[in-house]
Amino acid sequence: MTVITTPKLATADVCDALGEAVFTVPIAFVDYGGRRDFVGPAVTIRTLDDNSELKNLVAAPGEGRVIVVDGGGSRRTALLGGNLAADAARNGWAGVIINGCVRDLHEICAEDIGIKAIGTCPCKSVKAGRGEVDAELAIGGIVIKPGYWIIADSDGVVVSPELPSL
Repeated sequence: MTVITTPKLATADVCDALGEAVFTVPIAFVDYGGRRDFVGPAVTIRTLDDNSELKNLVAAPGEGRVIVVDGGGSRRTALLGGNLAADAARNGWAGVIINGCVRDLHEICAEDIGIKAIGTCPCKSVKAGRGEVDAELAIGGIVIKPGYWIIADSDGVVVSPELPSL
């Protein structure tokens, strides 16, 4: 497994240094994983109540990247639970950000991976093979394209087309 080493960046420092050159996602994500700070290039998924594509991605080498899932803000089902969080951590993903819900908090909080979502839901998602990988997303009005850099910590999520150098 190849892991890309990225510098530790604080979202506040990035915003202070780069101002309008970076974009802050205006959603109050909650931290659920065992890691609070994570940085990496985005792999994107657009889906609604179906985690089939997310399951496929976490099973593949993450190489220090961040999965960004636009689940449409749905609170009907969880798109990530303990098994998928464990797969993502084991396969070298830096983090997962979900505009949707997670479940199995007692399991995902122990995984060495950053996980942010808008909330929790005990209901599992459907597995119908729906979803679009490498989609251009707009979450909270912020465009996130595959390969954009994601900087996340307890203060929030910042997006940049390029890796910020401070």
